[in-house]
Amino acid sequence: MEQEMQKKVMLSGIQPSGDLHLGNYLGAIKNWGARAEEFDCYYFMADMHTITVRQNPADLRRRTLEQLATYIACGLDPEKNTLFIQSHIPAHAELGWVLNCYTMFGELSRMTQFKDKSAKHADNINGGLFTYPALMAADILLYQPDYVPVGNDQKQHVELTRNVAQRFNNIYGDVFKIPEPYIPKTGARIMSLNDPSSKMSKSIPDGCVFLMEKPEDIQRKFKRAITDSDTERCVRFDPENKPGVSNLMSIYAAVTGKTMEEIEAEFDGQGYGAFKPAVGEAVIECLRPIREEAQRLLADKAYLESVYRAGAEKASYVANKTLRKVYKKVGFVAR
Repeated sequence: MEQEMQKKVMLSGIQPSGDLHLGNYLGAIKNWGARAEEFDCYYFMADMHTITVRQNPADLRRRTLEQLATYIACGLDPEKNTLFIQSHIPAHAELGWVLNCYTMFGELSRMTQFKDKSAKHADNINGGLFTYPALMAADILLYQPDYVPVGNDQKQHVELTRNVAQRFNNIYGDVFKIPEPYIPKTGARIMSLNDPSSKMSKSIPDGCVFLMEKPEDIQRKFKRAITDSDTERCVRFDPENKPGVSNLMSIYAAVTGKTMEEIEAEFDGQGYGAFKPAVGEAVIECLRPIREEAQRLLADKAYLESVYRAGAEKASYVANKTLRKVYKKVGFVAR
């Protein structure tokens, strides 16, 4: 128990706005299970953030539970990690409002994601889209984490969170721990199967392999994957001149553990026609246990409910402690 208390806290929230794919898994999620040995980890489904863009309610519910099941299937043990749904913890919205009042208009208007999403959803530029970085700051600061894993696209939000926390602490004393961005060890950088110059993304489904996809659909995508138009149709790692084949080699290496030299030797004298289905088959076998376990968990609604209820209970305990301190500092009468 003593050792448990000494663990540093890490927190990560992911929007259930689309299905998880091979790039998410090989680039990040695959390594998450091992973090629980070193950190006290909180992972939440950021469903409150998704509604800044219009959602189909039934789809959002399905994706939230599917994401939870997939995380467990990818190795996030609920006994070792706190897994919960954001909207189950009222303290997120409550602290979000308080921090709105300590986040400056100018800071919010400089957020690049607000500009990007406003351009994409010009017919729905709502207040939540503008102020959601204050809710994100609340998501983080409630749990007093030491680290927040961030990709390049989220660094700006962690910086804002740190600024807001410091501003609040300067007025009221030592209320929030100032979190550090944690740059995770990235796994393979996986590019789109039909455009090796851009990252694999759910927004281009033809070039994207989803974790819950049927094996025959995965194989079809690999058979159609862009290779290269060179006359020398050999399997050789050369990202500069052969980006398509090099991407497929990176995927094959990530799922089999083989080196580029071993892959080149394995397919020596064979063309792309033999290589592409072999990569597809290796990916299918890598994802099979994840898909089967996630499907098994999704069929067991009572178990999933027990996971997110237990997660909400633990998360609420920690979050409410922070919220009580904040409410007292700003002058609210105790409940």
